Amino acid sequence: MSADHPDHAFDSAKYRQVLGHFPTGVTVVTAMTDDGPAGMAIGSFSSVSLDPPLVLFCPQKTSGSWTRIKGSGNFCVNILAEDQEDVSRVFASKSDDKFAEIGWKHSGNGAPRITGVLAHIDCEIHDVLDGGDHDIVVGRVTALDVDHEGGPLIFFRGGYGRVTL
Repeated sequence: MSADHPDHAFDSAKYRQVLGHFPTGVTVVTAMTDDGPAGMAIGSFSSVSLDPPLVLFCPQKTSGSWTRIKGSGNFCVNILAEDQEDVSRVFASKSDDKFAEIGWKHSGNGAPRITGVLAHIDCEIHDVLDGGDHDIVVGRVTALDVDHEGGPLIFFRGGYGRVTL
């Protein structure tokens, strides 16, 4: 049995190693709060339903950025382009002002839409479910658009990559 969790025969390092073999797209979830813009890098983003249009992402419950975004009631999912690794690193950090060096404008719901993203998706928070040490946030899509064509930024085995077709 694992020291991390007695009912599993593996530890958290093994869990991360194995699941790291599944590539994920990189997004930045943003919101406008009473204290200004908030944002966080997210790799756990997925579509859920076409009717009604729902998406989900899974932030760590202890994230200060998530606390701020949750309080706003809505958010924007920014789908990063392959040349935006620097943007992902900024939003994965604990920086006090993640927007200082990042170009952005307001999306339709008022959340920050980051300059240069492939696409953006505006959402209202539809539901927040328990997901262990993370929340499962279900968002109802209110608007969306492709900002430009190109390749997505991918996270794979602990590093960034690109898609080659």
